[in-house]
Amino acid sequence: MTIGVGDKIPSATMYKMTGEGPAAVSTDELFGGKTVAIFGVPGAFTPTCSAKHLPGFVAKADELKAKGVDEIVCMAVNDAFVMGAWAKDQGAEGKVLLVGDGSAEFTKAAGLELDLGPRGLGLRCQRFAMVVDDGTVKSIEIDEAGAFEKTSAESVLAGL
Repeated sequence: MTIGVGDKIPSATMYKMTGEGPAAVSTDELFGGKTVAIFGVPGAFTPTCSAKHLPGFVAKADELKAKGVDEIVCMAVNDAFVMGAWAKDQGAEGKVLLVGDGSAEFTKAAGLELDLGPRGLGLRCQRFAMVVDDGTVKSIEIDEAGAFEKTSAESVLAGL
């Protein structure tokens, strides 16, 4: 079942890139005691994700924070090395925290899987955007496969 408004974020471990290499980060650590805008993308360095989705959140980071968002997180079913390289490529450092859900632990627990195996991409996460307050989902939007309509930074801002 897909996670929804009022649900608690499932316990899972994802990974962020640090100067010393990948570091585990729990969902309790990511979401506890703060308001987080998290968005998921099917893959780092992919066309829509790199041209529109992540750049929108980087550009709107200050506006989101001015509306009460403590942290902005981008996640994908990629490893921390890829997410770290993508953060540098996109100028996201200091604005959006990129985390890798390489084993799809969070993706599966939240019911956000997207099977792109027939296209050679394997299991990924659906394109989504959520606002989470102290571990509880306050809003969630999920785009249909191949679409980018409801999950933009502008959409998240409009809902705050």
